[in-house]
Order: sequence, then structure tokens, then C-alpha cells
Amino acid sequence: MNESFLDLDEVEIELEEAALEALDEKAFKEHRDNRDAAIRDLLDEWLKARDSDGE
Repeated sequence: MNESFLDLDEVEIELEEAALEALDEKAFKEHRDNRDAAIRDLLDEWLKARDSDGE
């Protein structure tokens, strides 16, 4: 896996309204309304799924 992106301090993504609402719901339910924590959690899930697809 190319890990050069790990040196980034910041990334920018665009989300559709439905995805943003789902993110806010996850933040409220699982992370005490902390959107940043929910984003990190979803990114971790995505990276793990991507890695398992590549094996």
C-alpha cells in the first residue's frame, strides 16, 4: 500500500447531502456529536475494507 498520503496534515473531501446526514447521525450516536471522530472512524473502516479487497 502506498502510504505517502500519511504525511498529509489535512485533506479535503466533498460529500453529498445524504452522506453528510449519515455522518452527522453516526457522530451523534457513536461519538458524542463529534464529527471529526466519526470521520476518522469511517476513514478507518474504508481503509480496512480497501486493504481486504486488495488481498
